Amino acid sequence: MHVPDGFLDAPTSLATGTVAVVGVGLALRGARRELDERTAPLAGLVAAFVFATQMVNFPVGAGTSGHLLGGALAAALVGPWTGVLVMSVVLLVQALLFADGGLTALGTNITLMGLVGVGVGWAVIVLVRALLPRRTSSVVPAAALGAAISVPVAAAAFTALFAVGGVADVPLGAVLTAMIGWHTLIGLGEAVITALVISSVVATRPDLVYAARPLLADRSLEIRTPEAVA
Repeated sequence: MHVPDGFLDAPTSLATGTVAVVGVGLALRGARRELDERTAPLAGLVAAFVFATQMVNFPVGAGTSGHLLGGALAAALVGPWTGVLVMSVVLLVQALLFADGGLTALGTNITLMGLVGVGVGWAVIVLVRALLPRRTSSVVPAAALGAAISVPVAAAAFTALFAVGGVADVPLGAVLTAMIGWHTLIGLGEAVITALVISSVVATRPDLVYAARPLLADRSLEIRTPEAVA
């Protein structure tokens, strides 16, 4: 989904760049509440994993390409604000060192894959987690659904940007079909990978999964009730 240079006009790129700067600034402040001595090293590992998976690109037609995003996975493991920072660092390194996505489109890519991908993924995780039984295993389907939904939503956001400021000689209908259709399938694949990763971490170290922390707190309170002590 990396947007190359020249795919969107200057005003659209400038607007998404501004959104990205504001979003990353807010993420820097919010990440202070999420990171500690346990999650800081994990954030680096998540960044490395997302970087590796995003490097596998394949064409989906209409001048676009598809790959796994990793936004919901990052949000579930290290929190939404830190997840935005993880995605932003990955996208910056890819643009500077691997020419994956253009520098003038960096703000667009951060907006789509960082802010939209992580934000939508986290919103779905929180919603599904509230509907499922309050146990740590519920984080697995919540994160999987977050991944499945966040990918096509990010693709739809790109299509909307292209409709507003696209300058590439590609019909909007072709872009819409390629992006939404293929990224729905990519989202299903990402859901499987996200579920496998989250389930393995929850099974061994649930305290490392940011999305599971409220559920662990609930379990701790239950253990300490007077009835349990008696």
